[in-house]
Amino acid sequence: MLDKAFDPAAAEARIYAAWEKSGAFRPAGTGAPYTIVIPPPNVTGSLHMGHALNNTLQDILVRFQRMRGRRVLWQPGTDHAGIATQMVVERQLMERQEPSRREMGREKFLERVWAWKAESGGTITRQLRRLGASCDWSRERFTMDEGLSAAVRKVFVDLYREGLVYRDKRLVNWDPKLLTAISDLEVENNEVNGQFWHFKYPLENGETYQFPIAHDAEGNPTEWETRDYIAIATTRPETMLGDGAVAVHPSDKRYAPIVGKRCLLPLADRYIPIITDEYPDPDFGSGAVKITGAHDFNDYRVAMRNDIKLYVLMDEHARMLDADYIPEKYRGLDRYEARKAVVADIEARGLLIKVEDKKIMQPFGDRSGVVIEPMLTDQWYVDAEKLAKRAIEAVEKGETRFVPDMWTKTYYQWMRNIEPWCVSRQLWWGHQIPAWYGPDGHVYVAETEEEATREAIVRLTAEGYSLEDINAMRRDEGEGPLLVRDEDVLDTWFSSALWPFSTLGWPDDAPELKTHYPTSVLVTAHDIIFFWVARMMMMGLHFMKDGHGRPLVPFRDVYIHALVLDEKGQKMSKSKGNVIDPLTLIDKYGADALRFTLAAQAAQGRNIRLSEQRVEGYRNFTTKLWNAARFCEMNGCVVDPAFDPAGGRSVLNKWIVHEANAVTAAVTEAIEAFKFNEAASAIYRFTWNVFCDWYVELSKSALLDGAAALKAETRKTAAWALDRILTLLHPFTPFVTEELWGALASRTSPLISAEWPAADAALKSPDAAGEINWVVGLIAAFRSMRIDLEVPAGDKIAAIAVAPTADVAARLAAHGEVIARLARLTRLDTVAATPKGAVEIVHEGAVFALPLAGAIDIDGAKKRLAKEIDKCAKEIDGIDKKFANPSFIERAPAEIVEESKERRLEADARRQKLAAALKNLQGA
Repeated sequence: MLDKAFDPAAAEARIYAAWEKSGAFRPAGTGAPYTIVIPPPNVTGSLHMGHALNNTLQDILVRFQRMRGRRVLWQPGTDHAGIATQMVVERQLMERQEPSRREMGREKFLERVWAWKAESGGTITRQLRRLGASCDWSRERFTMDEGLSAAVRKVFVDLYREGLVYRDKRLVNWDPKLLTAISDLEVENNEVNGQFWHFKYPLENGETYQFPIAHDAEGNPTEWETRDYIAIATTRPETMLGDGAVAVHPSDKRYAPIVGKRCLLPLADRYIPIITDEYPDPDFGSGAVKITGAHDFNDYRVAMRNDIKLYVLMDEHARMLDADYIPEKYRGLDRYEARKAVVADIEARGLLIKVEDKKIMQPFGDRSGVVIEPMLTDQWYVDAEKLAKRAIEAVEKGETRFVPDMWTKTYYQWMRNIEPWCVSRQLWWGHQIPAWYGPDGHVYVAETEEEATREAIVRLTAEGYSLEDINAMRRDEGEGPLLVRDEDVLDTWFSSALWPFSTLGWPDDAPELKTHYPTSVLVTAHDIIFFWVARMMMMGLHFMKDGHGRPLVPFRDVYIHALVLDEKGQKMSKSKGNVIDPLTLIDKYGADALRFTLAAQAAQGRNIRLSEQRVEGYRNFTTKLWNAARFCEMNGCVVDPAFDPAGGRSVLNKWIVHEANAVTAAVTEAIEAFKFNEAASAIYRFTWNVFCDWYVELSKSALLDGAAALKAETRKTAAWALDRILTLLHPFTPFVTEELWGALASRTSPLISAEWPAADAALKSPDAAGEINWVVGLIAAFRSMRIDLEVPAGDKIAAIAVAPTADVAARLAAHGEVIARLARLTRLDTVAATPKGAVEIVHEGAVFALPLAGAIDIDGAKKRLAKEIDKCAKEIDGIDKKFANPSFIERAPAEIVEESKERRLEADARRQKLAAALKNLQGA
């Protein structure tokens, strides 16, 4: 016998362990391969709600395809997370008052990181198991395991030899605390209170020009003043010491007289040119922009286009350099100390026009929390523009498609404006760049030091050096290595870009590559389309070829899911205190409830608003399923392998088979189209409304008092329908369905390995469906009218069928008793005309009446309904006024706009329902 309730805490770990022990997660069978590579979570990570959504959707897909007989591989693994992991271990050293990373040295420090990884690096994978993720854990990979490291080295070396990897001095995001370049994804642009300082840059030789200060309605100047300076505004005064030019827009006539001339850079006391460029906005500020090419990304592009000299102002700690182009008094100052000094000195020279307090956007390192400094440094780069061409073409040709399609445009925008990819990081934890430098500074890129050394010897010998000369160049007085390895490591995204093929054994000729590459689908979030998806496309197409040498995409489909927000539509953050921990919800309500909540809300292109109440509601759904299963068990509903659902004779049983067949088609089609919310909604409605609410109730008379043949058929049909529910629900709620599957019948295999059902035309019974759905609709109409008229729930009332047709009369004869019981009617009579004082209900053309005169206050009910209708109308009008205001659509957050649309739909539906009820009352 089933327990009274399902206990997730007791069952989930047991069920998961049984799945894993049985090998159910491994590829099996002879079906077509179906492969998903997990977006590798950081090895430092803990399960957050984004992980929960992402992995729930992947698990739905792989369980669904596994049950369809596909040879499924869900490839798991974790990312070494360079900065994050290094910070965790460094923090641990500090807390334990042990030597710092630099005091310890690289080799010893890396030993400590590996030790930490062995001890604490499995947290996230254990948590994914709790969610129910059915990955093939026997194939778990790590971006720094030996196989993946070999792939990284080979890709870097091959790209270098093809001219697609090179070393260059360019502007990067520099973290002055972590002392490394970081990617754009690791930069958080936050709005802060800032200032605009307006300075005068005097023109050379005291030159003057007429500057317009007033204009007429057509924009023509009407008043001028004589100026001997050009005005600029900056949020970072300390960087003025590195200005190489002042730029104005070519169309800005105000500055036409001085374009091509020079102005004095105050404090630095050198002259810089006034140039034209498309970058300045004539309508913003003064329209003139100081160009500090070595410390601003936009300025860098202007400087490159116009051959403007670059002046590096700061060292790696963001302190002012000891350079001859920097006045001595500022050298060695922290950037913010330098800012104060520069402003004071500008003011002292009478060149400060004004200071404005303004909100400004400022870049912060997401790990360090310090302001990022654009810095001109020597780094390694990938020629992303060349690699992007084939990746763009693959999407244009449909080799890879984005779902929803709206993200295709985003992909194109990024890829068609791609910049060189900086792949070097000044860290110790990560893939050390396979580049070595010779005694003369020449670089040798190779997969091993031995190979690099051979290349160096060949080159030096060709230049006329003898072996004796070469050996003399070795370190440690000729006893050490000839070459010194580059200390930098590769960007974490570099190894992640190889994930779809490196995890399958590349560069070895592994059989998994032939079977599972290209992969079937990638499930990820929109914020890493460029950082990860695009780079996997570039690397996959460059390195993976089919038997005819044609490039292969890494995946056929890319499903982009939305964000998980709190119930108010706000992003979750620790600072807001609105973070919802998925593990807390799993502990409280079970993994199935959380999974179903996420799937049910995963509409394409729409963010998820999550609340604990929703999760609790879907826990109640699993409870409802459990109770229905107990009902079936207690009434002897046992699965009969020989049962033919198409052979039923009872109209009720034909109906449930028909509806089960229909929901099978609906769920299958929705999952295939990545419409997870529609699939969840379909199976939810069938389980709760069709099966539990109606079939269970309608079948009670047959199970309790029916003839032997009817009782036997109903038992087998109920068991079959419940089995169909368990099968269709399994990808969404795997634990409760697996528990019921094993408990309700003697099975040869677990549900995870069961066959996914196909819709079958032989199971359609449109006549039976029409009849029972008519009965269900009539009962619902009676119940709804009772609620609208506030008839006490415990009171029974009479009902009348008014001049029914022969078909209606036949249905009432067959089902009148159950209609009366479930609608709480004292009787259901037939009359020729509606009695005076009765309330009419029209159901699919048939007229019914409730003689309520004296039973309720009809006039009071009319007034109440009219008042409720007016309330709905006012709410709709208020929302319509919002939408009529263009600024609301433009400025309101997308989630607020979406919420308003939903509120309007709900209010309109309620208004229509109340209006129909009032109309029915008018004749009473």
